[in-house]
Amino acid sequence: MSEQGERLQKVLAQAGLGSRREMEAWIAAGRITVNGQVAALGLRIADGDRVQVDGRNIRLKLEDEPKLPRVLLYHKQEGEIVSRDDPDGRANVFDELPRLRGKKWIAIGRLDFNTSGLLIFTTSGELANRLMHPRFEVEREYAVRVQGEMTPDQMKQMTTKGLELEDGVVKFAKLADEGGEGFNHWYRIVIKEGRNREVRRTFEALGLPVSRLMRVRFGIVNLPPRIKRGMMAELGDAEVRAIMEWVGLPLPAPRQKRLDERPSKMMRAKVRKK
Repeated sequence: MSEQGERLQKVLAQAGLGSRREMEAWIAAGRITVNGQVAALGLRIADGDRVQVDGRNIRLKLEDEPKLPRVLLYHKQEGEIVSRDDPDGRANVFDELPRLRGKKWIAIGRLDFNTSGLLIFTTSGELANRLMHPRFEVEREYAVRVQGEMTPDQMKQMTTKGLELEDGVVKFAKLADEGGEGFNHWYRIVIKEGRNREVRRTFEALGLPVSRLMRVRFGIVNLPPRIKRGMMAELGDAEVRAIMEWVGLPLPAPRQKRLDERPSKMMRAKVRKK
């Protein structure tokens, strides 16, 4: 073990085992050992240290210039869960993701069973942490269809003082009336946190049950129209670099481009259908 190495939770997150917060929880629970000793939060490791999780050896390679992580966009369908374990055996968003060796896909933000739209997956725990941690206040944008219509006072309330729920105050960073027909009405909202069923609970508290909910943006990443429900796309190097730069993560040196390589554009990627 080294006083000059990288922090254990950071290295584990970079290896794709989970977010940094998850790794900190594993360390606090005593699930991780380094060189045969139970690890403590803040421990630094260097090349050659033997790391085990639940008794299983983990191969970690410390790099001065880390490689770019992989990032996938997925258009989640209603009726899918964002979890690897489900006792009811429901459809799982992880089932059709590309297979990885020595890493795992981390979902950036969850969507509940009846919510559709943009899900981002990455192999970088650091990137996932920057996009999900409440202190970074990353915007999530949703299209919401409700039964009924907000009053002018409710719209003003939700963008000023907000609404008190059982787990705290909810306030919309942005709110736009998108119109509607009959009993259904559409709104476009932006929030800066991801509490459990936050959007649905807020509208229900206003007396407006949600009949459809779709996430269309997470931070600077929009759901491209060409990625239909149940389809996914992997971002290229330029897109991944743009996201990492936006969240303030260090970038590895760019690889040398081939003469025949076309420049990449944001959200331009090969689409994979499930």
